[in-house]
Parts: sequence; structure tokens; C-alpha cells
Amino acid sequence: GEEDSCFLQQLPTENEIKLLTAEIERLKNFGCLGVSPSLEGLRDENAKLKYRLNFLKKSLQEERSKSTKSMININSCLQEIFGAAIQAAYPDLENPPLVVTPSQQPKFGDYQCNSAMGISQILLKTREQKVSPREIAEKIAKNIPANECIEKVEIAGPGFINVHLRKDFVSKQLSSLLISGVQPPAIGKRKKVVVDFSSPNIAKEMHVGHLRSTIIGESMCRLFEFAGYDVLRLNHLGDWGTQFGMLIAHLQDKFPDYLTVSPPIGDLQAFYKESKRRFDTEEEFKKRAYQCVVLLQSKNPDFIKAWNLICDVSRREFQKIYNCLDITIIERGESFYHEMMKDIVKEFEDKGFVQVDDGRKVVFVPGFPVPLTIMKSDGGYTYDTSDLAALKHRLCEEKADILIYVVDSGQSVHFQTVFAAGQMIGWYDPKVTRVAHAAFGVVLGEDKKKFKTRSGDTVRLIDLLEEGLKRAMDKLKDKERDKVLTPEELKAAQTSVAFGCIKYADLSHNRLNDYVFSFDKMLDDRGNTAAYLLYAFTRIRAIARLANIDEQMLRKAAREEVLILDHEKEWKLGKCILRFPEILQKILEDLLLHTLCDYLYELATTFTEFYDSCYCVEKDRQTGQIVKVNMWRLLLCEATATVMAKGFDILGIKPVQRM
Repeated sequence: GEEDSCFLQQLPTENEIKLLTAEIERLKNFGCLGVSPSLEGLRDENAKLKYRLNFLKKSLQEERSKSTKSMININSCLQEIFGAAIQAAYPDLENPPLVVTPSQQPKFGDYQCNSAMGISQILLKTREQKVSPREIAEKIAKNIPANECIEKVEIAGPGFINVHLRKDFVSKQLSSLLISGVQPPAIGKRKKVVVDFSSPNIAKEMHVGHLRSTIIGESMCRLFEFAGYDVLRLNHLGDWGTQFGMLIAHLQDKFPDYLTVSPPIGDLQAFYKESKRRFDTEEEFKKRAYQCVVLLQSKNPDFIKAWNLICDVSRREFQKIYNCLDITIIERGESFYHEMMKDIVKEFEDKGFVQVDDGRKVVFVPGFPVPLTIMKSDGGYTYDTSDLAALKHRLCEEKADILIYVVDSGQSVHFQTVFAAGQMIGWYDPKVTRVAHAAFGVVLGEDKKKFKTRSGDTVRLIDLLEEGLKRAMDKLKDKERDKVLTPEELKAAQTSVAFGCIKYADLSHNRLNDYVFSFDKMLDDRGNTAAYLLYAFTRIRAIARLANIDEQMLRKAAREEVLILDHEKEWKLGKCILRFPEILQKILEDLLLHTLCDYLYELATTFTEFYDSCYCVEKDRQTGQIVKVNMWRLLLCEATATVMAKGFDILGIKPVQRM
């Protein structure tokens, strides 16, 4: 009826069409689907129909409210528009190239569609039609459907389509951002993501090698969580294996009453080295260590207690580092999968994939020269077995749609082999489930060699973090910040700068490359560093405060003011702010977080250009009194800071109000 159809007067979105289609199917089958408990009293067909329409109306309104709050990915919008134009211009062309990118120079508009050249090549190869890219571009331009974002298009050079955005569209999107906050574009079905990161070994201290996995993994989790995914963060601890035999045997000798009195193991690293030395030099100790492994694996209560005591000492040390770096992670070490390993071996045997090689059970995976060893000749399991068990559990029990391993590049061949084995045995289809190894390079010292202490030892992570705190305080005192900040503000600035700089120095480099660790470079407040961005952010936040404009006044202005974007620097900043969703979308696809760092640096420098050219607050030159506040420009400051704050949050960096 008319009263029920009025809410559909505007064109439905793609998600609304999905909802409508599903509802129509339900209504078609209404007679045979049975009646839900809430419909039991509704015997009248019209009443049932009315109930269904009200349900649909509510669903559509929820869908709309979600989409109106979300930031629009302008690049995706333009791809949809040009996709439709190409389809209309060349309906018989299958999978035509769709290339839309931001323009590098203002004279080429705001975005460019560069599909015409590719289409020209396809027409020549498949149909032997020689059509100039410029002619194709003109045909595409004529078929652009009505839309709210494009002001005009121009054909340039051999066939580039330069796109100019509408100012009122950009202004409206900025207002929406200010009113609703930074909301991610809707992702459709909420998918489950499992991220395996950090993964230190029990009884060994976390070192600089664990830094990258921990920082990169945490940031990836934050990004997927912000985008609306259900994220499970897993710490695949090395908490099982033959090394525990020697540790338990050494514990029994050093602290014989460990079952009743908690052993005061202060330095677990030294304890580990001592037990390793005995294992390598004392034959009797070595035999006892092997017996301890057997008793541990058979779940003897005394040996389980000894194992737990050793694990607890390590956990406390790991947690100190996780607290410093603000890391949230669930422990699920190798021991969690131990009981599953027997079934893994059996499954590969039952499907005929196992070969016996010199007493070992191995699995050859097509395309990989080195087989996986799933059982040693003595009947023990290997890393290959536990990684296969973890893969299966995450896919089949956790029902992961996306599975990401944040582990160094040295493990690439191993993980590719494990993933291929999972496909071979039928645990997942890569077209449906994404399983990725987010590999990263090593941390180098300033001599471009592996980062070590002067004595050649691996750098302990806790020492590195303490050094960062000391250097950050020195830097703040050099800038005489201790004279203007309260002790609490100084302490907050110290931790923000120290840990923010360590994280940003890592994340701002392409994770696939090695990077040089340098405190001097990361604490420099010039260039693409956390120190520069944190200072820039604090300055932007201070602009409104110094003009006596509080949050409530900004919120009111966001609802009432139109953001004027007449000055070229206002226009440039407005467009830069709105590129945030397309930056995040790219990272969700390629998992390269340095793109976000590059974007935040570009946003900060674009803001500086705007602030140098456009007065936000005008003052009397003689008295310094405020004579005029250009509120729309203060709103641009606020929009910049809002996006920067969300970018920092994804990177795990905590800005401060005063620095």
C-alpha cells in the first residue's frame, strides 16, 4: 500500500536491494515456511504481510542510518560510476579495466579515470578494432550516469578522463564526518579474522626480533576491528617441546621443594642458559631431561606443575612489554594444539599423503621441494605438525574467514608449504577463505647489520623500551618542555613520544623491507616521524582552544555551518581528509601499514599549507585581541585532528593534549 511504499521513494542502495530480494523470497514462500512464534497470533494473511513490511522497513532504516554515518570511499564511488559508464558504452566487453586514481596535480582535476588506454588494447587484440583511447574516453564520458559527486569531466592527452568533484558534495561529506565521527564504510557480512602475532618462546626473553611482529600484528588487529570485523588476536607461544625437559630437570636440582615453595627464579634467561650448558656437557643430566619430556607429555601432575611455574615466570615478563606497548592478545601456545597432532597425522595418512623417509613421516606438497615432517622417527611431533594443527583449528573450529600470520620473512617457504598442505587436504578454498603470511624484514643497527648489543648479544626488548623512555625525556627537556608542563603532563608526553616513535619508526617502513633502528632519527621532530606528527596534532587541537572555542561550540557549528572550500588550500585539505577510507581499504587488501603513515604525514603537511595560507583566527596586530573567528576553517582543523586521532589509534599511538 502507499503508506508502506513511501519509505522507498529514494533509490535503494546495493545493500538495500539485497535486503529487498531476501524479503521477496521470504514472502514468495510464506505459506510453506511456517510461522515464527511472533506471528502465531497473526492468522490473517494481510496482517502477516503488514508485519513483514514493517520488519523490512525497520531493516532498511537501520541500513540507511548505518550508511549515512559511514565515511564514503570516494574512489569506490567513482569506480562504480565509471564501471556503469563503461558497461553502458561497451556492453559486450567482459571484465574491462577499471582504473581510478587521485590526480597528482590540481590541473588534472581531483581524480583520473585511466581505463580508455586498456580498453583500446583489448579492442585491438580481441576484435582487431583500432579505436583511439581518446575516442573511447569520450564515449565513456557521455555515458556517465547521474550522480551527486562529479562536477565535470575533461578528456586530456591520449585519453585520460580528469574528474572534478563537486564542492557541495565534499563539504557535505566533511560535515557528516564532523557530526558522526570517523565511521568506517559498511563491510556487509561481519567476517571473522584471526591474527597470529608476537609469539615469543617461554624461558627466553623477548628481543628486538619480536618487536616487529608485536607492533605490526597489533596495528593490523586494530584496523580490522575498526573496519567492523570480528578479530581474534592469538599469541602462538613456544610453550612446548624438548627444551622443557632440561628446564624441569634443572628446576628439580636447583629448587627441590618447588612443589610446595614457589621457586624464586629471578632471571629466567640465565636459568635457561645454565640448563642448556648442563644438557650439552652432562650425559646423566641429558638422559634425565629426556625422561622429564616423556613424563611431561604423559601429563604427570608434578611435571605439569613444574612446566606451569616456568611458563608463569615468562608470562609475567612478556606482560610488562605488552603493557608498555598497549598490546592486547590471547595466549594460545603450541601446547594448546598438542592433543590434536595425533589426529592431524592420521588424517594425512588416511588420505594417502604420508610417505615414510628414514623412519620419519613426511608429506610432499606439489610445488614445494622440501616436505613437511609431521612425525619424527622417535614418534615426536614437529613445528610442522603444530602449525598444521593450528591452521586446521583456526579454519574449522574458529571458522576464520581471514587468517593472517605476522611472522618474519625467513619463515615464508615454511608457511606457504603449510598453507598449500591445508588446501591439498581440503581444509579451505583460497577463493573463499583468505590465508596470508604478512612477512616482514629484520631490524638492523645503524651499521646496517643485524641489530645487536656492543657485546654481540641480541638486544633485549625491555632494555630498548627503557632506553626509548630516557631519550624521549632528554628530548623534551632539550625543548624546555619540563618548564611549561606539569609533572603528570611531562610523564604522559614522555611515554607518548617514546613508545609512539618506536612503533611509528617500524610501521612507517614497508614491512617487507629490513629497516634501520635509530633513536636519533625516530625522535627527530622534522620529517615523517611520530615526534613530528604528535607535535602537529597537539598544535591543531590547540587552535580552537586558544580561540576559546570549546567542543560544544564546535559540535553546534558542525551542524549549522557550511564548510566553504573556496581557497585552493581549503579544497586541497578537504579532499585529503576524505581520502582516509580509501587508504584503509587499500591496507585491508595488501596489509601494508606504511601507507597509513605516509597518508598521516601528507595530511599533516597539507594542513600546514592550509594554516599558513588561511587565517582561522584573526587578531588585532597591536593588541593581539581576537577580532574574527572563521568557524568553517576551525571545523577543517577539527576534521583533520579527528582523522589523525583515528589514524594514531590504528597505529597504536597515544597522542596527548599538551606537548
